[in-house]
Amino acid sequence: MIAVPTVSLPAVHLAETSSATVGNPAINISIFLGFVLVTLVVVIRASKSTATAADYYAGGRSFSGTQNGLAIAGDYLSAASFLGIVGAIALQGYDGFLYSIGFFVAWLVALLLIAEPLRNTGKFTMADVLSFRLRQRPVRVAASISTLAVTFFYLLAQMAGAGALVSLLLGISSKAGQSLVIVIVGVIMIVYVLVGGMKGTTWVQIIKACLLVTGVAVMTVWILAMFGFNLSSIMGAAVETNNNPAMLEPGLKYGVSEISKLDFISLGLALVLGAAGLPHVLMRFYTVPTAKEARKSVVWAITLIGLFYLFTLVLGFGAAALIGAERIKGAPGGVNSAVPLLAFELGGSVLMGLIAAVAFATILAVVAGLAITASASFAHDIYTSVIKKGNSDPRQELRVAKATVVVIGVISIAGGIGAQGQNVAFLVALAFAVAASANLPTILYSLYWKGFTTRGAVLSMYGGLILSVVLIVFSPVMSGSETSMIPGADFAIYPLSNPGIISIPASFLLGFLGSVTERRREDPVKQSEMEVRSLTGVGAEKAVSH
Repeated sequence: MIAVPTVSLPAVHLAETSSATVGNPAINISIFLGFVLVTLVVVIRASKSTATAADYYAGGRSFSGTQNGLAIAGDYLSAASFLGIVGAIALQGYDGFLYSIGFFVAWLVALLLIAEPLRNTGKFTMADVLSFRLRQRPVRVAASISTLAVTFFYLLAQMAGAGALVSLLLGISSKAGQSLVIVIVGVIMIVYVLVGGMKGTTWVQIIKACLLVTGVAVMTVWILAMFGFNLSSIMGAAVETNNNPAMLEPGLKYGVSEISKLDFISLGLALVLGAAGLPHVLMRFYTVPTAKEARKSVVWAITLIGLFYLFTLVLGFGAAALIGAERIKGAPGGVNSAVPLLAFELGGSVLMGLIAAVAFATILAVVAGLAITASASFAHDIYTSVIKKGNSDPRQELRVAKATVVVIGVISIAGGIGAQGQNVAFLVALAFAVAASANLPTILYSLYWKGFTTRGAVLSMYGGLILSVVLIVFSPVMSGSETSMIPGADFAIYPLSNPGIISIPASFLLGFLGSVTERRREDPVKQSEMEVRSLTGVGAEKAVSH
């Protein structure tokens, strides 16, 4: 056990708040709405220069490496990072911080193996890369379906986080009220994407990244100052408040049984490998003009992301010390309310309103990126490349893309209502598992294995996707426990909460078996061209300009 000193809790901890209403709802929502209006103005201004498919999907490739680095951080640091991880640390201590470690290491995997080759080879979407040297129709359809599936799971987390956040601001504790909040928030987000496209989305992500890192840094320094800049004192206070020394040891959540230990391995695989298969993060590399700027954006992104995940450790244990697990679980939004509750304890309604606006910016930026990715995948990969066989009118393609945004928005609203009360970090871990199963093996094989074939790609994507989704459906996530999405039912056959430990290796195996059993070989000229382009960037600029 880690020995830490205990200290008397600051007086701010004694301030009690109602579990239904935190602070002044009028002040909370005024600051919140002010932010929405400011960012909407930014989106409308950006939309004036969105005329072509390249503008809508890739922002006209007009962003610098610095700007794109900020936008990548804004896209990657989702509600799971801000709301879910801090709540997980506050309730589960050491085991909760494992989410921060997993999400950060995942980013390194994406950078080292995927980012630059993907930027050099593709045009707008992940399917551009996968179909470069394979047969277009089957690969694009499979890639588009997997992209839409990953997007849906990721959107569940963001919508659940949005409902929890706004419900806490307004003091809404009923499920019907929170459902209405999710509907309203979803409509706002759809409007942002329809109006602004990738340019508007990118500027919202840049603003959000600056606000998020600044707000989290201020809260971190504030908490450290309260405890004499001694992290051990914060941890000691967290143990004292919750009367739970196990918070500082491994195993509070993932060491209770052998099943939970396997669940941790499955979670770790999903987190570490999932980011490299997330379409909305990978798509950000198409918004810069050159591979050099893509590399520059990586430096900015990894610096901001690394700092942020260090801050979550202080915020999580700070929330445990100043708020306590019981108050967090009893608030509207449950575990996802740790950050706004902590902000209220520190600075009252004004700070809570500001932090809530930042949290909403976090959700808005990520959902906008997801919606753009989903619309690009369907309109560019299915409608233009498969249905129209590359001969579509660009204006019609844009109309299809925007219609897709509306459909995705409606589906995500319905899913978000069903996912209320779930930890958003946990929900994002499911999206990572689906992405790592359906997309990552195919991307790696396409970039690095000359023997990879169309059959291998299709088997890997469909097999990984179907297996991961089926395991989630028949897991405790959906039924069999009080915290399941369908608490009254019990059809859980698969004992783990994350499918990664089975679905990820299975997807790699299916890709290999499909390739070695296919007699038809792919075009060797296209294979060589892809290898040269992905590693050197030669020919990439000409390709993306068309």
